[in-house]
Parts: sequence; structure tokens; C-alpha cells
Amino acid sequence: MSSGIISSGSRRKAKTSQVLSQQKVSTDVVRVDEKKPVREEKDVSCKISDFDIHLVREGNHFNLYNKLGAHLVTENGVKGVRFAVWAPNANKVSVIGDFNGWQREVNFLSSRYDSSGIWEGFIPQLGHGTVYKYAIETRQGWQLEKADPVGFHSEIPPKSASIVWDIKHEWHDSAWMKNRHEHNALNKPMSVYEVHPGSWMRSPEDGGRALTYLEMADKLVEYVKKMGYTHVELMPVMAHPFQGSWGYQTVGYFAPASFFGSPQDLMRLIDKFHQNEIAVILDWVPSHFPNDGHGLWQFDGTALYEHEDMRKGFHPDWKSSIFNYGRVEVRSFLISSAMFWLDMYHADGLRVDGVASMLYLDYSRAEGEWIPNCFGGRENFEAIDFIKRLNEAVYSSHTGIQMIAEESTAWTKVSKPTWDGGLGFSMKWNMGWMNDTLVYFSKDPIYRKYHHNQLTFGLLYAFTENFMMSLSHDEVVHGKGSLIRKMPGDDWQKFANLKLLFGYMFGQPGKKLHFMGGEFGQWDEWNYQSSLDWHLLQWAPHQGAQRWMQDLNNMYRNQPALYQDDFNYTGFEWIDCGDWEGGVLTFLRKGYDPDDTILVVCNFTPTVREWYNVGVPAGGMWKELLNSDAKEYNGSGVGNAGRVMATNSSAHGRPFSVSLKLPPLGVLFFKREK
Repeated sequence: MSSGIISSGSRRKAKTSQVLSQQKVSTDVVRVDEKKPVREEKDVSCKISDFDIHLVREGNHFNLYNKLGAHLVTENGVKGVRFAVWAPNANKVSVIGDFNGWQREVNFLSSRYDSSGIWEGFIPQLGHGTVYKYAIETRQGWQLEKADPVGFHSEIPPKSASIVWDIKHEWHDSAWMKNRHEHNALNKPMSVYEVHPGSWMRSPEDGGRALTYLEMADKLVEYVKKMGYTHVELMPVMAHPFQGSWGYQTVGYFAPASFFGSPQDLMRLIDKFHQNEIAVILDWVPSHFPNDGHGLWQFDGTALYEHEDMRKGFHPDWKSSIFNYGRVEVRSFLISSAMFWLDMYHADGLRVDGVASMLYLDYSRAEGEWIPNCFGGRENFEAIDFIKRLNEAVYSSHTGIQMIAEESTAWTKVSKPTWDGGLGFSMKWNMGWMNDTLVYFSKDPIYRKYHHNQLTFGLLYAFTENFMMSLSHDEVVHGKGSLIRKMPGDDWQKFANLKLLFGYMFGQPGKKLHFMGGEFGQWDEWNYQSSLDWHLLQWAPHQGAQRWMQDLNNMYRNQPALYQDDFNYTGFEWIDCGDWEGGVLTFLRKGYDPDDTILVVCNFTPTVREWYNVGVPAGGMWKELLNSDAKEYNGSGVGNAGRVMATNSSAHGRPFSVSLKLPPLGVLFFKREK
């Protein structure tokens, strides 16, 4: 679970189509020179209709950002801002800001006639950049000042007001969006670079401040492309008051973090990634929210967004509030947030944080601290229904996107479609593989033979889900140390182990993700308040590790056998998984074309193994694609002169075999020459 610190069926699809049609209306215009009508689209007003209210009450309004919040409009020839906010238990609601001296009694909103709990109104003469909050008088007589839950922009913390903002942007990624379904498919390469925007790189000339979105559009995009990654995953860029939460304590579900710039600045960053054919995944947190006074907590003096009962509405680990997933308005709010980042920011996918905490009523709770469901069990049916509805909604309205679950338990069918009884995600982080693998690699090689099963066990369940293999930020914080610090031995062995870890990871079935800094052997544990240690790249071991990752990415992208059939047993085949004494694993990766077969050989000991015989499926010459011990990666140079000839001598139940020289703590990739 990523942690922040402190502080049915066709009927559903039909409803989704109705919701999507709200965003635009079409009129048929017949041209005199054409027989067929031409569809002319016009933007719909942000005014709330009775149909909007109907959809909200069903929990099926998935573009609330077009209706609630602050919108620049012209009414009766007068320019201004139309405000709308959901606060059903308020006595009064007004808009306050610099424009009225923050006076509560000046610009009141009106409660709608339909008992929806929505307050709305038009204030003339206001424009882009207006700073505002909602002043709410509760039924208890409390006076609250709240940021806009559907605001598009916000002040830089510790200031906490919302800002009226026109989020129009002239995109230049039409080619990417048109062909995204080809680049971002499950049978395509997916090597994800996970980035914390505030600490990837800092500006030393400005006191070590974080880079802006625009600066990242130059430096980060260039680096990701140079390194050969196919995707970047940004840790939460949604507005959050405390940077120490790494973004996981979200306040603004429709506003980007203003630490790094404006909404358009973030759009330009994503746009730049797309122009360089790099997909962007955004980390999104529907599992909990912080209890900051200006946020969603007790929004109108009652538990509006959160569950009222603390046993369901308060998260003991993160000291934060849990959404009331059974409330239709909350469901519409959250799904609208997901839609917003996909629609308005062109995100190519969402990594959904904390799914396990949503699924179980007793998550991180002792006996007596939770309420069983209606059958006496621990499953949270309301959250399960929300998750399924979320995935149905986004997939029915967006082509080529991915929804990825951070789910750490044995819950079944997380990445299977809802019509098959699944939760509807496209992928799930493989936390089991991560834990087993890092435990194994932390062992001194002399003891690894007693833990051999930790390398092989994951293949018993590897195809039960669509797995993404993750070495994320969670593995390099809170005293866990950096990846290279986890490795045993002297410095040379640590780097060899790190390269072996990454090579083994790229050889395994499943998509790939790892956290920034690991690619060049960052020694220090990740610190959100400082830059990665880029100065380390002046030394050869770090240069070698970085180049290894770069070449791994390039090989991975160019070899379909390593990504085409990740989620089916037909894409993987053991040659020998039983050499625990020698600490060697050999296996094949296979694509749709049998000639694309890749041989992967891993030696998890520091011993050079001469004349190591490996059975292969075909004769002829096998070319060495990569060797982690090569000199260019600061290795010792042990290898096979670039290729080996398979002989007719059978081994491992195969008619041919190759005799290899295995480098110490090394991984080899071979492909048969045609």
C-alpha cells in the first residue's frame, strides 16, 4: 500500500452512454452538396438540469466537473462565474474571496428547488484567477470555510483557497491519442518509470527548489526517452496540502498540485510526453482523504463524503477519512474525478492506490473495530460495487487506457472483467513477487540455495492475474534502504546483484515498473525533500548500472517475446527451475512468432560457471543479446564471445543444447539467429 504520512451489464452501459452524451449535444445539419447529415457539436451550458439531478441520484453522473465548481460564463450578456456546490445539510452557503473582502454576507448561493442539496449562483464581473472559498453555515451554527471540492486550481499551500481557472489547452498530441490503443495495449511493451515530481531533480541555483511542470517537460521527458522507458507514472499530482504525504493525502480531486505550476503547465508536460510517444499514468487515490479543515472532511458540518461511523469512515493507518462508497453522490464525485484526469489531462491510465484497504472492512483493524457486512463477512460490498462501476465507466468511454490496481492480497480476479466476476482492472501490481524477490536478493549468496523457492513460487500464480511487476517507492523508504543497499557483498557485488535483479525482472512475464533512482544505483534511501543523487553518475559503477537499464529497455521494446504474451502460460516456459544448488535459473520467453523465442539464464551466485549445459528448442547459432557482466556495464567481462552454437546433444528434455559460460551474479539473454 502506498502510504502517505500524517495529517448490470447492458443497463449500466446504457446509463454510461447517457452520461457521456451530456458533455456535448449534437444537431444534424444537412449541407446542400451532401446527402448525409453532418454532426455539428456545441458545448452544453454548465447549468444543472433536472436530468443531471436524476443521474446524480442514481450515482451515474460521471462528468460532474462540467456542472459543479466554478465556471466562467456569460449570462444575459454579462460575464462572470457560475458556482455550484453540494452541501445538503448547510443552512447557508456563500462565496467569499478577495473580490468581496472575504465577507460571508455578500454573495449568497441559492439552494436548488429539487432537494438535491446543491447550492448555485452567478456572480458577475468575476474572472479567471479569482481566489475563492465557500463559506458554509451548518445546522449547528458552525461557520466553515471550504475549498471547492470540484475546483480546477488552488493556491500554493499553506494557503488553501480555490482559484477560478479556465483549463482550456491547445493539445498537440492528436497522433498519440489516435494511436494510443496500439501503444498502450496489454500485448505491447510496458516499462514504467515511477516518478515523484517534487524530488526527481531539483534546481540547485534556486535553493534546491523542485522543478516546475514546464521544467520537467524539458528535462524529465528527455531523460525518460533517452532511457528507453515506454511509460512514466507520476505519483499523485492532485492537490495536497502536505508534501510529506507524497500526494497520497489528496484534497483537490480535480486540481493539480500547484507547487509545480498551473493546470496548463501539467497539461504541457503530459502533451510533451505524448509527442515523444511516452504514455502517462497518474496515481489516483479514491481510498481515503485527509482531515484538513478546508477539505472534504465534515464538509457541511456532517459526514458528507466520509462514512459517519468511525469503524468504516476512519483509516487507522493514515489517520484519514474513508469515502462512503454507498452514497450515490460520492460515487458520482469519485468516478467524475477519474474521468476528469482521463478527459481533460489526456492521462493514459490510472494507478488506483490502496485497493486492498477498500475491499476489506477489517483492513488494518483489530477485532471489534470494524462492522461486518450483511452476511457477517469482511468484504466491503459498497466499495466493491464502486470499483466495478468505476472500471466499467472509464473503459466504456476511453480507448486505449489502462486501470492498474495496487492490491496486495489474494483477492481473486482483480484484473478480470466485471462480466466474468472480476473487479474490472486491466492489471494488478504483483506484490508477492516483489516481496519474495527482494527477500531472496537480500541473502548472502551462500545461503540463497535455501531460499530458491522464493524465485520460483511466483510462477505458480503468475497467470491468475494480469500482473505488473513493481519495485516502487514503497520499497525504498521508512528505513528499508535503497535497492542497492539491500544487496549483499562488496560494492562490486552490490552493483552486480542490482543489474541481475533488473535483468531477471525483465525476463519474467508481466509488465515492469521501478522507482526513480534505482536505475543508476542511488545509495541513499529516497527523501521527498531532496533531489536524486545525480552526481553519482560521475563514477563508473553508477554509469554502468544506468547504461544496463537503458539497454534492457531497448532490448525489451525490440523483442516481442518479452512482452507479447505476458499474461498467458504460453508466453513462458521453464528449462530448469530446480538447480537450487548451483543457484541458476533458465527459462524461455515466447511471443506469437515461434522464431522470437528468448533464452534467459540467471546465475545468482558469485561463482563463474564453465561449460554450463542448457537445453534449447532449436539448433543453430544463438546470439547473446545482453550480458549484465559486460565491460560496458562495469562488469568483469565474463561471457560467450557474443554467440554460441547449439549442438544435437539433448538436455533438459530438449533435442539441442548450448554450453555456456555463466558470469558471476549475472544474467544472459540469447536469441536464435535465423
